[in-house]
Amino acid sequence: MEQLFYNRRRDFLEKTSKYLRYVLNDHFVLVLLVLLGFMLVQYRYLLDHFPENPLGIWIVIGLILIISLGLGSIATYVEPADKQFLIVKEDEILVIIHKAMIRAFIFWGAVQLFVLFLLVPIFLALGFIYLHLGIIGLVLLAIKYVIFQKKASQFFKQEHLDWDKLITYELKRKQSILKFYSLFTTVKGLTTSVKRRSYLDGLLNKTPKHHEKTWFYLFVRAFLRSGDYLGLAVRLIILSMMSLLFISNPTISVGLAILFNYLLLFQLLTIFHHFDYHYLTTIYPIDSSLKVQNMIVFLRGLALILLVIELPFSSSVLGAFLLIGSSLLMSELYLRYKVKQMID
Repeated sequence: MEQLFYNRRRDFLEKTSKYLRYVLNDHFVLVLLVLLGFMLVQYRYLLDHFPENPLGIWIVIGLILIISLGLGSIATYVEPADKQFLIVKEDEILVIIHKAMIRAFIFWGAVQLFVLFLLVPIFLALGFIYLHLGIIGLVLLAIKYVIFQKKASQFFKQEHLDWDKLITYELKRKQSILKFYSLFTTVKGLTTSVKRRSYLDGLLNKTPKHHEKTWFYLFVRAFLRSGDYLGLAVRLIILSMMSLLFISNPTISVGLAILFNYLLLFQLLTIFHHFDYHYLTTIYPIDSSLKVQNMIVFLRGLALILLVIELPFSSSVLGAFLLIGSSLLMSELYLRYKVKQMID
């Protein structure tokens, strides 16, 4: 049994590691290096000009430690068919799950300590000594262990495995990893979910339902109700807003906002093929060129919404012109080229 689950873990890691070359491409690595350099400079500036009232520092440190405590999941590598074929080996599965919990605790506990290590200079500036930091590290590890035990306890129902919860948990864990890689390339084995989100029905009802806007309506509907597109848009918009609000250098803040806008529009290009699996769309009495036109109109409208949201927060006239210029370039040139390239 242990060999079976070892093979599953190895196969999944080999499968996902192949996507790393698309994640760590030249452009993304360059952006990461620039961000790392900027953060190091800001960190050094904070230590050299430490505030007299460190209340804000305490709040930020507390949030960082709380968020890091919640990180991590237990990789069980259980598959749906195991509920039928491995139920007779439940005792061995229990041992494997316990080992998976310990393995996850060791890995994410090391991540927790690494986060604490990064905060050591700030703790020293606050008056802590290394003995205090050692105690904090042990307390954090103890809390982390309790959290992982709590996560593992949901897999059990009385003295037996709750196979449904165990399988659902593992499927969600794998899908979350694949969704991250799907931001950079096409990923096999990724499933999508649809949620109505009735609070957004007002926006959908205002969308034109004319014959010429059929595909536009479908694109808006997929964007609002798919579990991937709307969540991705919200996360990237929040990142762009944070860069505009909290980075004092206007060039860097606007540059990051433009980068996040580009990533959002680039990822939303996949919505063009969202209905390819639905064969009824092939019999619509609609000219195929309308799909391309509606796609461009949809992305252009989204680019305009991004511009309206971000423009009031640009800290300079130059930043406003950069946002407007980049929006025009992406919506009028880049998106048209990419959509037509997808068709060709």
